[in-house]
Amino acid sequence: MSLPRAHDLIWIADRSALESDQALPEWVSHWRTHLPLVVCRGQRADGAIAVGIRGMTRTQRATAWVAASSIVRTVTPESLVANPVSLLHSRFISLPPMQSLITFASLKWPWTWGVTGSCAYTMASDIPAMHAESNLDLLIRCDQPVSPEAFRELSNTLQQLPCRTDVQIVTPQGGFALSEWLQGGEVELATDAGSVQVRDPWQPLS
Repeated sequence: MSLPRAHDLIWIADRSALESDQALPEWVSHWRTHLPLVVCRGQRADGAIAVGIRGMTRTQRATAWVAASSIVRTVTPESLVANPVSLLHSRFISLPPMQSLITFASLKWPWTWGVTGSCAYTMASDIPAMHAESNLDLLIRCDQPVSPEAFRELSNTLQQLPCRTDVQIVTPQGGFALSEWLQGGEVELATDAGSVQVRDPWQPLS
């Protein structure tokens, strides 16, 4: 089984699988394993996976590590939009982020893409982490170099959607914000070892 990647949602069978170098917040003791964890960027010598824990309020956020062997289920950003017709049956269809996602999914794009953030968490868990003012967060995988001009049509489409939409472009080296890439110059590239400023986000890091 392949290891999960950043932005994947994973489930564990036992809360005791959560590890942290510091004491986790008290509310984590009430966290239930029917809720997903969000895979984060990070690396540890023993191969443990960095995860984000979401509580029931916006202020309840924590980070931890889990062993790959403790994962019982994985949902990827791409799998959540694999069947665009199913989005029409979401009970959250009245919310602008879901409406934006439906519109975006109805169009043909040359990239492999998926949904992340609160919209993905809501879709995967049926917990209303997304609200009317939420942004729509999308991920586009680009293993090969692409010029900013190739994303102009996409950028124009995003501006027509009924909510703010943020897109992260993921390369083999890490992820960066499309909006920053379109401005020209360097971008902040999020990698497993931390964030770095780069001019070419596809260039292997030394």
